[in-house]
Amino acid sequence: GIETTSFIAILGAAGLAIGLALQGTLANFAGGILVLVFKPYKKGDFIEAQGEVGLVKEIQIFVTTIVTPDNKLVIIPNGAISNGNITNYTAAGKRRVDVVIGISYDSDIKRAKEVLLNVLQNDEKVLKEPEPAVTVLELADSSVNLAVRPWCAPEHYWDVFFGSTEKGKIALDQAGITIPFPQRDVHLIKQG
Repeated sequence: GIETTSFIAILGAAGLAIGLALQGTLANFAGGILVLVFKPYKKGDFIEAQGEVGLVKEIQIFVTTIVTPDNKLVIIPNGAISNGNITNYTAAGKRRVDVVIGISYDSDIKRAKEVLLNVLQNDEKVLKEPEPAVTVLELADSSVNLAVRPWCAPEHYWDVFFGSTEKGKIALDQAGITIPFPQRDVHLIKQG
């Protein structure tokens, strides 16, 4: 004694409700399949995805787990990852480190470049190929800024970044090249 149209309408509404409830889960499942098939990253790669940066700890069918440099565990749904940009810092096997070091306008630019290049060439974690570079980046308000750009293996990135900054400062000090701090000249005009 039940009308079939009402029964079919109830089944259709239930199916729609279940489909909407599972929409995110199905998107994450499909995203997981895409990640596993196309392999834009693998366990152990250092990636940036969905605004998060870290080392891939685990790739599951629904989510990818990464550990950030400050040791936070981040779980990202694969649906979002597969529909967004992914930057894989490990895939090429080497990374360029970008450090900016300012020297005073009175300092010898050529000598400063030689000193910094020598620091890079004597660091065992800096790759010989491609060659490290030191170039004038900009003429800033208080300093001539040099771009210090060594290449390294991805796992040595932070060691080279911090090491180049510290060793560069020490070497410039020893060479008598000053690193200025921001200064402002104030001229007082006496009236009357």
